[in-house]
Amino acid sequence: MSYDLLFALAIFAFVSSVTPGPNNLMLLASGVNFGFRRSIPHMFGIGIGFSLMLVLVGFGLGELFRAYPPLFTALKYAGGAYMLYLAWKIARSERIASGDSTAMPMTFLQAAEFQWVNPKAWVMSIGAMATYTMPASFAFSVFIVAVVFALVCFPSIGVWTLFGSALRQWLSQPRYLRMFNWTMASLLVLSLWPIIAP
Repeated sequence: MSYDLLFALAIFAFVSSVTPGPNNLMLLASGVNFGFRRSIPHMFGIGIGFSLMLVLVGFGLGELFRAYPPLFTALKYAGGAYMLYLAWKIARSERIASGDSTAMPMTFLQAAEFQWVNPKAWVMSIGAMATYTMPASFAFSVFIVAVVFALVCFPSIGVWTLFGSALRQWLSQPRYLRMFNWTMASLLVLSLWPIIAP
């Protein structure tokens, strides 16, 4: 892979990872409600789960969905339903969790599994594999795309978690926290637009 293509891939990975989407909105909410440290497994789940998704899409899962569109449609709507459930959970969070709280942030596995029902993750992975892989060294380029995304993803999503964590003090008042959580839940619902748009 040429340096020019690698640079373009890194820019694409950064822009698509740092812009608002379901993952970043949930990390922002997690940073507020649980703090940065307790949100680390959530961040790793996103980074590693999405990298694995990239590899599997690169090696044929995207072709399977193109061959059987109803399978992809079913996955999209299942993902939409799950995102509505997550939005409801965020909206109903009434207080900031302390270290010994029974409230739990998303786990590593939950965050990794979420990538498979995240519309933005599908668009990113299919777009990256269609644009930045090279037929002459296809397997190698698939892994390069996955590695670049993994390296760029962690600092990009970490910014959202840090921002949320920085807001904890200001949102310690229940009224502000409720407003914030309902706003995040509403934005998460709005991020479903790629599913319902024609």
